[in-house]
Amino acid sequence: MMHSEVIVVDENDNAKGVMEKMEAHQKGVLHRAFSVFVFNSAGELLLQQRADHKYHSGGLWTNTCCSHPAPGEEVADAAMRRLKEEMGFNCELSHAFSFIYKAHFQNGLTEYEFDHVYIGYSDSIPLLNKDEVQDWKYINLQNLSQDMEENPGIYTAWIKECFKMVVNHIKDTIV
Repeated sequence: MMHSEVIVVDENDNAKGVMEKMEAHQKGVLHRAFSVFVFNSAGELLLQQRADHKYHSGGLWTNTCCSHPAPGEEVADAAMRRLKEEMGFNCELSHAFSFIYKAHFQNGLTEYEFDHVYIGYSDSIPLLNKDEVQDWKYINLQNLSQDMEENPGIYTAWIKECFKMVVNHIKDTIV
């Protein structure tokens, strides 16, 4: 179920109100978001390729899933909901860290997000929601790092922003 409102926040993630999603992206207003990174038992990250028709970053590769919690929805619940809606499976998710990023897009939209990063582990084969995702793959972290360096234009702004933070967070838990 798609939500058209986002939660506007300050730099400490304190809610300040709600705004229509497109308005927040047009005005570049800081709002709450989440990014999910699911790894398989081989330590590979599950990437999705965003559907071409997405309002920004269509066709780009990114983390397992990401979105915005609805007003009144807990971030962890929203992360679980969107993982199921976009990728067709559930797994346990743990909050890893949060960060703020800002990215401007060629279509005039701006992502300015207080992003809560969640990490999960699963060997599930995705059942894609084709309205959201057009492809998927598991990829080794070294190969992903090298490919993001060599082909930055095929990845979303937010995965390029937080990939190293995710790697630093999990380095002691994945062999």
